[in-house]
Amino acid sequence: MSQKAHPLHTFMASRAGMRRMLNIWPPFLFSGISVREISQDFRHVKVRLRKKLLTSNYVGTLFGGSLYAMTDPFFMLMVLKNLGPGYIVWDKQSEIEYVSPGKTTVFAEFTLSDADVDEITREVETNGKFLKWFDVEITAADATVVAIVRKQIYVRKKAN
Repeated sequence: MSQKAHPLHTFMASRAGMRRMLNIWPPFLFSGISVREISQDFRHVKVRLRKKLLTSNYVGTLFGGSLYAMTDPFFMLMVLKNLGPGYIVWDKQSEIEYVSPGKTTVFAEFTLSDADVDEITREVETNGKFLKWFDVEITAADATVVAIVRKQIYVRKKAN
C-alpha cells in the first residue's frame, strides 16, 4: 500500500496554505463548504457549510451529501500532520446519523488531543497498525445538532 503526496502537497505544508487550498478545492468550493480555521499544530479545525439554494435538497434542508463532505478529510489530515511522514494514514470507514433537519448554516469542529496521538502511536508500535474512531457533531449556530459523523482512521508505519 502506498500513499503518494498530492501535487499540491508543498502548498499544503502550512496551516494557512492548507486552508487556502481546501477552500478552493472544487468539492468544497462548489458545495458551500469553507474551512474557517486550522490551528498551528493541526490539532483543531473549524468548518462551515452555508445553506444556500445550491446546498439545499428538494425539501429545502441541507443536502446530506454536503453535510458528510464537510467532515470528510479532516481527521485523516490531522492525524497525518501530527504523526509525520513515517506513517500511512487512511480513512477506513465512516457513518453519518442525521439528527435534525439542517435549516441554516452549520458548523463542525474537529479536535485531535494529545491522548489521541499517544494512543495511536502506542498501538501502532505494539500491533503494527491501528484503527481509531473519531466523532464530530455538525451543529447549527444555536447549538442544535444536525448530524453526527463517525470516521474510522487506519494508521500504520511505512515500510523501511
